Amino acid sequence: QVQVVESGGGLVQPGGSLRLSCAASGSFFSMYTIGWYRQAPGKRRESVATISSTGTTTYAAAVKGRFSIFRDNAKNTVYLQMNSLKPEDTAVYYCNAEGRWWGQGTQISVSS
Repeated sequence: QVQVVESGGGLVQPGGSLRLSCAASGSFFSMYTIGWYRQAPGKRRESVATISSTGTTTYAAAVKGRFSIFRDNAKNTVYLQMNSLKPEDTAVYYCNAEGRWWGQGTQISVSS
């Protein structure tokens, strides 16, 4: 069983930045594809960004150019750097490891 824990959420003004962290347990972290997802109230959960074991990244069209995903395997952690945040980025952000293990989520609210 892999434990996944997100952190770094909070309230930010439009145009601001936040960095989310996703820490996962286990010895095989470097082999996992890690994904960030989000779910806004009344909407389905959607993929935001993913990073493979080789560092290949993908981004949703809505966040491309504003968000950046990167990993530090020595710390068993993947980060999501979010810049130029918009009110529509408001959601609970979840981390997923290898398509199997989910974290509990962290709330991001973008509002003035």
